[in-house]
Amino acid sequence: MTAEAARTTPANDAGTNAPPARGDRYTNRELSWLSFNRRVLAESENERYPLLERLRFLSISASNLDEFIMVRVAGLEGQVQRGIETQGIDGTSPRQQIAAIREQFSALEDRQQESLETLRGLLAEEGILIAAIDDLPESQQNWLAEYFESDILPLITPQAIDPSHPFPFVANKGIGVIFRLKRGKRQADLIEMVLIPSGAPRFVRVPGDDAIYVSIEQLVTRYADQLFPGFKVLGDGIFRVIRDSDIEVEEEAEDLVRYFRTAIQRRRRGRAVLLELDDDCDEVAETLLREQLEVEEAMVVKTGGMLGLADLSAICNEPRPDLKFEPFSPRYPERILEHDGDCFAAIREKDIVIHHPFESFDVVVDFLSQAARDPAVVSIKQTLYRAGDQSPVIAALIEAAQNGKAVTAVVELKARFDEERNIHWASELERAGVQVIYGFTDWKTHAKVSLVVRREEDGYRTYCHFGTGNYHPVNAKIYTDLSFFTADPALGRDAAKMFNFITGYIEPDDLEKLALSPIGLQEKLYELIDAEIANAKAGKPAGIWVKLNSITNRAMIDKLYEASQAGVEIRMVVRGICSLRAGLPGISENISVKSVIGRFLEHSRVWAFANGKTMPSRQAKVFLTSADAMSRNLEHRVEVMVPITNKTVHDQVLGQVMLANILDTEQSWVLEPDGQYHRMRQGDGGFNCHQYFMANPSLSGRGAALADHEVPRLTLRDGTT
Repeated sequence: MTAEAARTTPANDAGTNAPPARGDRYTNRELSWLSFNRRVLAESENERYPLLERLRFLSISASNLDEFIMVRVAGLEGQVQRGIETQGIDGTSPRQQIAAIREQFSALEDRQQESLETLRGLLAEEGILIAAIDDLPESQQNWLAEYFESDILPLITPQAIDPSHPFPFVANKGIGVIFRLKRGKRQADLIEMVLIPSGAPRFVRVPGDDAIYVSIEQLVTRYADQLFPGFKVLGDGIFRVIRDSDIEVEEEAEDLVRYFRTAIQRRRRGRAVLLELDDDCDEVAETLLREQLEVEEAMVVKTGGMLGLADLSAICNEPRPDLKFEPFSPRYPERILEHDGDCFAAIREKDIVIHHPFESFDVVVDFLSQAARDPAVVSIKQTLYRAGDQSPVIAALIEAAQNGKAVTAVVELKARFDEERNIHWASELERAGVQVIYGFTDWKTHAKVSLVVRREEDGYRTYCHFGTGNYHPVNAKIYTDLSFFTADPALGRDAAKMFNFITGYIEPDDLEKLALSPIGLQEKLYELIDAEIANAKAGKPAGIWVKLNSITNRAMIDKLYEASQAGVEIRMVVRGICSLRAGLPGISENISVKSVIGRFLEHSRVWAFANGKTMPSRQAKVFLTSADAMSRNLEHRVEVMVPITNKTVHDQVLGQVMLANILDTEQSWVLEPDGQYHRMRQGDGGFNCHQYFMANPSLSGRGAALADHEVPRLTLRDGTT
């Protein structure tokens, strides 16, 4: 079903002044996400990228699509089953949204398979083969047969399916092979299933000069005679299952840790949402799978290609630097080095902004590690949303507690797909003596804040770190985020009140500089937008620059529409979901939107307001935030927005980070009024913001040379500014 067919409000023929239908004014969230993933998939088709990086983008696209089915489609199907008719922002019902998603999902899956076939051919020319067993020489087939017998057979368990052997449970994202067998002429056909263990390698690398990879499910089907000696294989089929993986928190949950431990187990057995089958799946076996998994007809996908493309990430680790991006090592901030690695001395002298991944996340870890060991540090408070597997941040907090510091950690158990890991970290922290808080039952704590209190000669001083991204050292090598360090007493007092709000429900009503959601951040943004509207109406320069991951909140979109109609020039860099429609006559003709998709994942969130001057300028009001412009962030999460008033940091964020994203052409897609995106120019004369930041000096070392009256100029390769 097309987006037009899904609209609930018909086109109005009364004249051009009639208000547009909701489907013309807003883009559906789910369809906008699919559009974003098409942009990600397009990077696998980008001939300017090395081949293994293109393969990595394909695996990312497939992984994204899996999560979309597990959460978003599952949620919509749940609404349909419960008879919920809540409309999306574009006026479509859950049933209409599912119909539109299915149409686009099928096309996206086909395009992923086409991309894989193209990459298989190109990689083969470079000696990396994603091979079919029958295409290999006999010697390599013999090696695979021996490998199957010695390494795979002990891992797998064939299970008959009959009245005495019930249908086995297939885990989320589980891959299996189903067989129809016969032994002797008189016996009835037998159905057997082999599930691929999650710990088994998805791809087997065949020894040899070339890197030859064979999928494990191929081995199971090819060497079924070793599994079923004495049986004749009448038919087989490879399948994969995606299950509902969202967790809803019940308000009456008395113990969140116990609740989530149970909920994680339930999630593993969630309702099947999607069944993927290979084209040659045996008809009898397919019928059994459909019946037992109870998947709706429309969510059964058959393909002639490979299932589970997200697992291709394993092949991307092949040691072929010639087929990957040139290695990049982030710089350690010069400002910290100038103070012999003393984070507190550097921050005390002047606020600092760090631009990850171009500048090392190690400085964030060092800030906490120094606090853990410094005898003058009295207490540390820390929010933790995602911290990763081997987390140096957790290690620093544990060390601090063991050294006698008062350490408080706000661990968010509701961080999707990190719930189990966060429960583990919470237990480790508690054992070390850290006071662990789980925040609110019905709100996620998504703010990224560290607060360190230090005893100094003139009294206690508070040092803060505010981030746009998580305290996750692996993500910090891939995600572009901003870390802001400050010893501003007002921000320290506000941060302390934020922690008191989370730990003791003490709602702050007198914040000096910070804005928090869900108790005022949205209203603060409205106030700032209204000021730009007033400036535009008064004939003053008026503009808004904003960088977000997503914007779906209808009230915020309408406020930006109002600003556009008043003449405010609005430039938006929105990487992912964008329900706002740019360039609509009479509604948003003064709004431009672009999406930057490249080597690094754009993740920082910035708002800038012209404040009566032409952008960019020193007078502009600049804010960093952990929140996207989504209802969940503005209304159902604890988020923070911090003003940037230090001149150097202000210039770095506005005149470097924001401006570079706005000027980028090589990685940018422009949103058209019809909701579609087109890629901007690449090649000669283009500008790549990621390459710019990899090649230029770090932000934290640029401030001393800047004149007080000017914003730093960003110079492009062709000499223009």
